[in-house]
Amino acid sequence: MVMKASPETASGGGPTRSRSRAIATAAVILAALAILLSLGTWQVERLHWKEGLLADIAERRAAAPVALADVEAIEKSSGEIEYRRVSVTGTFDHTKERHFFATFEGQTGFYVYTPMTLADGRILLVNRGFVPYEMKDPATRAAGEISGEQTVTGYARSRLAGKPSYIVPDNDLAKNIFYWKDLDAMVSSVGLDASKMVPFFVDADASVENPGGWPRGGVTQFELPNNHLQYAITWYGLAAALVAVVAGVWMRRKRPGASGQ
Repeated sequence: MVMKASPETASGGGPTRSRSRAIATAAVILAALAILLSLGTWQVERLHWKEGLLADIAERRAAAPVALADVEAIEKSSGEIEYRRVSVTGTFDHTKERHFFATFEGQTGFYVYTPMTLADGRILLVNRGFVPYEMKDPATRAAGEISGEQTVTGYARSRLAGKPSYIVPDNDLAKNIFYWKDLDAMVSSVGLDASKMVPFFVDADASVENPGGWPRGGVTQFELPNNHLQYAITWYGLAAALVAVVAGVWMRRKRPGASGQ
């Protein structure tokens, strides 16, 4: 006697297997939708954070310079010192300047970080500004190596906790070329006393005009990328597209005669 397979066996499980597949597909779709929506929401949150940060920076830029002690108090309490206006007075030691590789207004060169000894004996690294590549040697800009007590206005800049990215080259201490602002390395490479260092930098602003024109102050970058709205629209758009595709497939299957075709 020959036994015939039931429709369920012949189709590999029949309705039960079809339901399992439908449930698994729905779970994958819902998970993908949840991920897309969460990414979009995260970008909206980042947008609000970035807008608040930009507003805070604008407010700090517009404020009058304060004493270094005031910025240090903020640094100890909250650490929120970035771009705060400050006025510092001291004497530069040009023999120990450090050179940070940079571009400014389309020109390649260096930011010159020079130790400034304060009245209390502590030392602050001041970014005096930009010099072209061919003027790395201080002898080519001797007029700008100002002596005696100087007062500089500028912006407090936080130290970096570490190398910002693996694609950034390592600092070349032997050639005095820094590719990222490693305060500890700048200090140790010229034998400065780490215990006397102010734990952040100051960028001289554009009001500081050095003899001979170099270094040129006012190099602080305030433009921060703010693409979070575009990213949010992208993620929400993908979520909407997913919903539209699923809805389209579902509607086609619900048409009369669609099953079995």
